[in-house]
Amino acid sequence: MSATDVIVKYYATVNSGDWDAWLELFDETLVMDEQLMGHVEGIGPLRDAIEGLKTGFKKFLMHPKHVVIDGDQAMVAWTFEAELADGKQINHDGANYFRFANDKIVYMQNYHDTKQYGP
Repeated sequence: MSATDVIVKYYATVNSGDWDAWLELFDETLVMDEQLMGHVEGIGPLRDAIEGLKTGFKKFLMHPKHVVIDGDQAMVAWTFEAELADGKQINHDGANYFRFANDKIVYMQNYHDTKQYGP
């Protein structure tokens, strides 16, 4: 699977809510620096976080706006559109940086526009 294939599948699985298929895109030894979760090592914390996504959101969509792929790395700027279980709407922009090895995501950074996101 090419880096392009992984990126396409990443956003397709997020937008369809297919979290099990989304998890399969990551290497077991993943390292992630995520703005809300902090520094994460290993896929375990992501597996745990999925349960919160399944129950905490009525809608969870990431719309890629700009995608740049260069060999074994990629950067995607996106718009996030969501609705929490309590009906609160969340809409903000952000970006993901990815590094790939052996057709898996081995490193990821996630950035949110916190000014736009608000309290």
